[in-house]
Amino acid sequence: MHRVDLDNRDLAELPPEISDLKDVQSLSAWRNHLTSLPDWRWELTELRFLNLGENQIREISSGISRLVNLHTLDFGHNALTALPESIGDLPNLTRYLYLSNNLLSTVPASLGLLLRLGYLNISHNRITSLPESLGNLADLRELRLYNNQLTAVPESIGRLTQLRELRMRDNRITHLPTELGGLESLRILDLRNNALSHLPSSFARLTKLAYLDLRANRFIRLPEFLSYLPQLEKLDMRWNKLEYPPAWVEDLEKRGCTVLL
Repeated sequence: MHRVDLDNRDLAELPPEISDLKDVQSLSAWRNHLTSLPDWRWELTELRFLNLGENQIREISSGISRLVNLHTLDFGHNALTALPESIGDLPNLTRYLYLSNNLLSTVPASLGLLLRLGYLNISHNRITSLPESLGNLADLRELRLYNNQLTAVPESIGRLTQLRELRMRDNRITHLPTELGGLESLRILDLRNNALSHLPSSFARLTKLAYLDLRANRFIRLPEFLSYLPQLEKLDMRWNKLEYPPAWVEDLEKRGCTVLL
C-alpha cells in the first residue's frame, strides 16, 4: 500500500496498524482531533507526502528527521508552539512546507538547511523575528509570512533570487532592507497593513514586479521609482496619508497599470 487517507474521520489518534505499512508513501490525516503523534510514526521512512493539518497537535518530536524522503509536509492549523531543530534535516523536502495557523513565536535557524524547498508558509503565527538563514533557501518560489508580529525583515531574504511571491501583510514592519532589491524574479509583493513610511530605492530593480500592495501603511508620498517598474500591473496605495497623487501616476495608468489611491 502506497497511500493512506484518514481525512475528516474524527480520530483522536492514529490507528496503530499503520505502523506495519512500511512501504506507505502518502499519509493524510487532515481535519481530525489529533493532539500528539506516536513514536512509531517516524519509522515510516518511505513517506513522501504527510498532511496532518487541522488537528490540535502541540509538538513535533526530533524524530521527524528520520522521514528523509518527504517532499511535502503540512502541519498547518494546529497548536504548535515550537519546531524541532531537526526539521532542517529533511533533504528531500522540496515542494511544500506549510506551518500556517499555529502558535509559533520563533522558527529555528535550521529551516535554512532546506536548500531545495519551493514553498514556505508560516503565516498566522506569533513570530517576532526571522533567522538570517532563510536567505539560504535558493530554490524558494513562494514565501508567506503574513499575520505575524514582525517588525523587520532579514537582509538575507534579498538573496532569494528565484522568489516570485513574497507576502508579508498584517505585521508591524517599519522598514525594509535595501537588499530586497535583489529579488530579481519577484512578481507579487504584499506589504499591506504594516508601519512603512518609505521604500528603499533599490526597489527600482524589481523589474518583474507585477503586483504591489502597500495599503494601510504610513506613506505620505509615493516614491517616484515605482514608475520605473516596467511590468507593474497593479499598485494599491489606499488607506495611507498621501498628500497628493504625483503626475507620474497618470503615466502608469496609460501604460495599463491599475493604480488605487
